[in-house]
Amino acid sequence: MADRIRIALVYGGKSSEHAISVVSAGSVLAALDPARYEVVTVGITRGGNWIRTIADPAQLQITDGRLPEVVAGNPAWSEVAVFESGSAIALLGTVEVVFPILHGSFGEDGTIQGLLEMAGVPYVGSGVLGSAVAMDKAFTKTVLKAAGLNVGDYLVVRRGQPVSSVDIAHLGLPVFVKPARAGSSVGITKVRDYDELPDALALAFGHDDKLLIERACVGREIECGVLQDADGTVTASLPAEIKLHADYDWYSFEAKYLEDASDYDIPPELDSGTLKAVQQAACDAFTALDCAGLARVDFFLAEDGTLTVNEVNTMPGFTPISMYPKMWAESGVSYTELIDRLVATALARR
Repeated sequence: MADRIRIALVYGGKSSEHAISVVSAGSVLAALDPARYEVVTVGITRGGNWIRTIADPAQLQITDGRLPEVVAGNPAWSEVAVFESGSAIALLGTVEVVFPILHGSFGEDGTIQGLLEMAGVPYVGSGVLGSAVAMDKAFTKTVLKAAGLNVGDYLVVRRGQPVSSVDIAHLGLPVFVKPARAGSSVGITKVRDYDELPDALALAFGHDDKLLIERACVGREIECGVLQDADGTVTASLPAEIKLHADYDWYSFEAKYLEDASDYDIPPELDSGTLKAVQQAACDAFTALDCAGLARVDFFLAEDGTLTVNEVNTMPGFTPISMYPKMWAESGVSYTELIDRLVATALARR
């Protein structure tokens, strides 16, 4: 056991995607080979405290529709130590690599990546720049467009900026109103009538000070995983197509995590040329945004074959229903092998 890699799983966090981070951590924890890894588990509360735990994967899951949460003093978390955020570096400095399974703000946006850079600890995933740019959907679109990739029409709105139907008339209806720096469909509204716009703006501003109002893209929803190995090679998985059930017309948070709302095809029914185009575009987006380690790239595929990049997720979900590990499993890379390769890539960047 002396040669085991000491790895810290950091999960929870201050973002609105706290619970999904916890569920992802449970799946990763269950997949880590104890003969290969000595695991340190660290939960971050919504208030920002770091809790060293002896985590049981069974506690890190959605139960009867209830979302899990990291809470100091909860016996279910087997708390062994609590650290204020200022002493987190000392804790993380005792491990060889960190897997920051944190979605959304204060985790996927470059903030914890900067902390880990300061601590000199290798970590899984993109660095400060790639994480920050990919997290901000407005900057993502700017960079991808400059790289020659197709993105949909949109308008950026900041808190305090008046917005009316006149301002978004060029986008047509419906539009999607979403926080610029959030994920998992949190805070998003599909606006079908201009009367719905004020409530949609209020909901999104509850999550961010900057919003996007996007033209609704008509097309098939295609996702593709990207994996970077220790030698720098970037590879795309087989894509997946999300097929919503008839009662749903967009991929909301509830549809993703709480309800049986969709099916998927891996790979989708695509001709070989289109499939390769999706994979190439996913790798191109990964490179353009200066990503590292992993990403999931989401597209809309129009009837005429036009590919539109919707979002790039630098720390996609690792829950039992998450598409990133499913796509790689169908591509011949098991969940355990996927984690091993991500850790190897992180350690190679030391």
